[in-house]
Amino acid sequence: MTEEPKPSERPPGLRLAATGIEGLDDILRGGLTRNQLYVLEGVPGSGKTTLALQFLAEGVRRGEAVLYVTLSETENELRMSASSHGWSLEGIHIHELIASEQSLDRDAHYTLFHPSEVELPQATQVILTEVERIKPSRVVFDSLSEVRLLAGTSLRYRRQILALKRYFSGRGCTVLLLDDLTDTDHDLQIQSIAHGVILLDQLNPEYGAERRRLRVIKYRGTAFRGGFHDYIIRRGGLDVFPRLVAAEHRQLIEGQKLASNVAQLDGLLGGGIERGTSTLIVGPPGTGKSSLAAKFVAAAGERGEHAAMFIFDEGLQTLLTRSAGLGADLQKHIDAGRLTIQQIDPAELSPGEFAHAIRRAVEKSGAAIVVIDSLNGYMNAMPEERFLTIQLHELLSYLGQLNVATLLIAAHHGLIGAQMNSPVDASYLADAVVLLRYFEAEGEVRQVISVVKKRGGEHERTIREFRLQRGSIWVGEPLRGFRGVLTGVPVYGGQEGSATEGRPS
Repeated sequence: MTEEPKPSERPPGLRLAATGIEGLDDILRGGLTRNQLYVLEGVPGSGKTTLALQFLAEGVRRGEAVLYVTLSETENELRMSASSHGWSLEGIHIHELIASEQSLDRDAHYTLFHPSEVELPQATQVILTEVERIKPSRVVFDSLSEVRLLAGTSLRYRRQILALKRYFSGRGCTVLLLDDLTDTDHDLQIQSIAHGVILLDQLNPEYGAERRRLRVIKYRGTAFRGGFHDYIIRRGGLDVFPRLVAAEHRQLIEGQKLASNVAQLDGLLGGGIERGTSTLIVGPPGTGKSSLAAKFVAAAGERGEHAAMFIFDEGLQTLLTRSAGLGADLQKHIDAGRLTIQQIDPAELSPGEFAHAIRRAVEKSGAAIVVIDSLNGYMNAMPEERFLTIQLHELLSYLGQLNVATLLIAAHHGLIGAQMNSPVDASYLADAVVLLRYFEAEGEVRQVISVVKKRGGEHERTIREFRLQRGSIWVGEPLRGFRGVLTGVPVYGGQEGSATEGRPS
């Protein structure tokens, strides 16, 4: 079942075992159903052991007895792995079931019985004896590859897993079986036996860090959140970022206007941008797109509202210095706790982690304005470009339903002329579009601004000259005496409204 239910949609009276990973528990609607057997699949290096240790550590925190049965890693290796995360394995019973040095002896071979007929029953009996002694409520087996080799045949292997499932379910154990997927003939029958299956996937793009994502393949009796969910492995364990579902965050939209405190600019927008809407500011590099966004953010800070900026292309110090020179003192609002600015490295950040950072800014810090500067950088953070529009649509819907005003910055390819284009067309997603362009007049390269789209509200449709000058943003009178301004090479057709007229704001 992969529908998108409300978190409360759980069978009544169901006992759950939290995994200790907030994002994963959110995906699983609270955790793993107790007294069941689960399979955790993933290639080597995807974080299976780390997740399993977090699962057991959560049990210890809740006062439960837990057991880690390792058939591959030694106890010393597990302790080293835990130490790298700053963990102590105190309270976690570790039982090694690894071939001893005697098995390397050339005389240590079986002449009458197949090895599986001797080794598997012995190994099973040792495990069951340990379970009876500890009486754990959580058990991890690492890994199925060794069990598969001990079994010898697929039939014997399946029977062994079924026997383990019956044994543990009668003893109140929640069991996690780790599978490293090293077997070329992947046995899907084990997935049919398990109550749930979780896949840890790892992608290796041509440039940048590896991308990790998680998917719940199966979870009986539970409407979990389906699809892929990004996650990272950091010091402290796995950090899972549930896929954003805007429909789960519907709220009443107020539609309050947020001004920039630049009179002519607010006049173009019919009073300012509105809460619960998205505004796309698009134009060639250097036309002042980021400066306009900074004005709205600074004005929000002056009103005592919170804002969050996510910048891909520009350095933090450069942004602060340039904005201060235009009368937008962002540092003051950072110091007052009304503004957070996060610089994004597109080669290191996954789309899911980025969406999670925005959610944190909105839900925990109460941001009224969110700035994404720029969509060009956001696109470069995507492993596959074809998913950009879908994820962006979901993100904008989420922000709109939480009554947040979103400012999107997009840079056109090229500087002047009619052939400029954007690497991503987000104009149809945005509620309002502010267009900035260069044009040539009287031997100078100048800039213009115009609001070409605004859903659900009045706005001015004129084209005005726009200039960034020391200490302010200047918006002139409508250029009524020109035609073809947006082509970059206008034709002067009259005396009224020349390009030299206007007034500072």
